[in-house]
Amino acid sequence: MDNNRIKIAIQKSGRLTEHTISLLKKCGLVISHTKNQLIGYGENMPFDLMFVRDDDIPGLVQDNLCMLGIVGMNEALEKKIEIESSKEGPANFEMVSNLDFGQCKLSFAYPDNSGYENLKNLKGKTVATSYPNIVTDYISKEGLGINVTQFSGAVELAPSLGKADLICDLVSSGQTLKAHNLSEGQTILESTAVVIKSLQAVDRIQENWVNKLIERIQGVLQVKESKYIMMHAPRASIDSITNLLPGTESPTIIPLEGTNEIVALHVVCKENIFWETLEDLKAKGASSILVVPVEKMLM
Repeated sequence: MDNNRIKIAIQKSGRLTEHTISLLKKCGLVISHTKNQLIGYGENMPFDLMFVRDDDIPGLVQDNLCMLGIVGMNEALEKKIEIESSKEGPANFEMVSNLDFGQCKLSFAYPDNSGYENLKNLKGKTVATSYPNIVTDYISKEGLGINVTQFSGAVELAPSLGKADLICDLVSSGQTLKAHNLSEGQTILESTAVVIKSLQAVDRIQENWVNKLIERIQGVLQVKESKYIMMHAPRASIDSITNLLPGTESPTIIPLEGTNEIVALHVVCKENIFWETLEDLKAKGASSILVVPVEKMLM
């Protein structure tokens, strides 16, 4: 492989994989990759994708083997705390962008018949988790006095096996907890997928490409719910109309032939537009309202 090309570590298979590849394609990256390949090659930009385990991604970026990674915030934070609590010094990567997929939360959960309701009453008890650094850091800061044991795999089994009194694990729908007679308790982390970037200095060309990709990623996120709105509106109602549109910048105002009271109003709205919003705009005097999706946007 060409060492001048920029390597991006992404999840080989799992809930982030499809969303990650879709995001990179929306950024204009053409990827050459077959199902069983562990490397995908960027055909039109100097990026190569490394398909790896999600918990390996922060380490690959930390060790400068990959310049970028897309991974769950939970994995990135777990590695960051591990590094900073050891003698290795500060982490060699940073989170540069939160993405809009991979939502989950890291929460404590108690056996249904345990009578446990509050962490403050569990001093001396043991919690099993796949995220010992995040959980230990939380317990230490809160002064809870709970013991932490690392448990890989099906953490929900730990109380039944006598390994722990409670667990702290990722929760999405909560159905897995219910299936194992567990009740969700306190949430300590709201997680999404994030872009992480190595802090190692690189040459100017590589830095420009990395910045270009991050800017495109942010542009894709900005247009996710953005709409371009065009309407005719009374000039006197411009302020009240734009106040109804969340996340807008200054509108474009175009005079209409033959009238000074009515103008054409064009505006980008960065949040979703509902029927109720359109009805409120009409009540303010707007007419001929057209809402269209935005495909790309750079700020």
